Amino acid sequence: MDKEEIIEKLLAGEMKLYQIDKYTQTATEALDIRREFIERYSDCKLDQISNYTLDMELAFAKNIENPIGTIQVPIGVAGPVTINGEHAKDDFFIPLATSEGALLASVNRGCSAITAAGGVNARVIGDKMTRAPVIKTESVVEAVKVKQWFENKFDELKEIAESTTSHGKLIKIDPIIIVGNYVYPRFCYSTGDSMGMNMVTIATEKVLEKLYEDLGVHAIALSGNLCVDKKPAAINVVEGRGKTVVADILIPEAIVKTKLKTTAKAIEEVNTAKNLIGSAAAGSMAYNAHFANMIGALFLATGQDAAHVVEGSLGITTAEDRDGDLYFSVNMPDLPIATIGGGTRLETANEGLQILGCAGSGNVNKFAEIVISTVLAGELSLVGALAAGHLAKAHKELGR
Repeated sequence: MDKEEIIEKLLAGEMKLYQIDKYTQTATEALDIRREFIERYSDCKLDQISNYTLDMELAFAKNIENPIGTIQVPIGVAGPVTINGEHAKDDFFIPLATSEGALLASVNRGCSAITAAGGVNARVIGDKMTRAPVIKTESVVEAVKVKQWFENKFDELKEIAESTTSHGKLIKIDPIIIVGNYVYPRFCYSTGDSMGMNMVTIATEKVLEKLYEDLGVHAIALSGNLCVDKKPAAINVVEGRGKTVVADILIPEAIVKTKLKTTAKAIEEVNTAKNLIGSAAAGSMAYNAHFANMIGALFLATGQDAAHVVEGSLGITTAEDRDGDLYFSVNMPDLPIATIGGGTRLETANEGLQILGCAGSGNVNKFAEIVISTVLAGELSLVGALAAGHLAKAHKELGR
């Protein structure tokens, strides 16, 4: 079947898009046919979507179904920013992919203030990836038996889970929550440089096979939402998920005045009124100004799972006037990231990680410290702009 016959069948509804691959020799050939069909169906030309440098054969094998091309997002750099981390110790230029005018300029200003003050302190304080199935039993009595089974057999279950992976380690199964006759055990793993969702899913499934073998009960869903993946959740704020990171800095009064054009007292008041009280009044779990801006831009630039921005945006910003100097900190309890696997293998994303010296194995904690330092830079700049009354002016000039 040639290209024209395939397109005619697609237009007639006699073939599905995924079936094209059966009649083509390469993913690229299928991609071109699929895109031409979409052009005809939608009466448009996809000249830019069809213009790319990625290896789409590899992307089709690992990262995408039904591809028609790629989308481009402008990428810039902010910095340099001095980071005094345990793993990230240097001056870094930060790649940020975004279409929001003024974001790069704002982060860049924060980087300038940080560097002038001697650098930001950043630390990784937690590391876990979670999967929490939901198990159905006959009654609360049986549910308690399942809970006790997990608790009493942990060492054996750890061995079973870890038999499925050379990188993942089962840290704990906790909490184990019972709601009526349903049991929700939260499996917590360390996953090395991989973000690890597929890894922990496979490992957890293997443990559930043992549960059925021993007790005859089964999971009705491999994810019962106690994980909690790609949704804002208090349990992730308290327990942590992905990398849990913290960062702070003390900025001398003179730098607050010259770089941020305001005072420590004004920044403290804005942060309290906006990020703390305002967020509480709204019932928010994100007590910050705009973590998601920096995380989203960094994620796009480095091939992270963009849906995890919703988790990464959780966290708290604090600001304190210390006799004119400014103490400023951010915490991020839920930062799922990777430097290997997933989207990081895409050529442009890998180059983004290379800018940071974070491509490949052994670099995920360094990357985590860079992410939170970038977040602090953006938070510092925005809260400073609000305190100085410069926010609207900056967006008029740079936001177009």
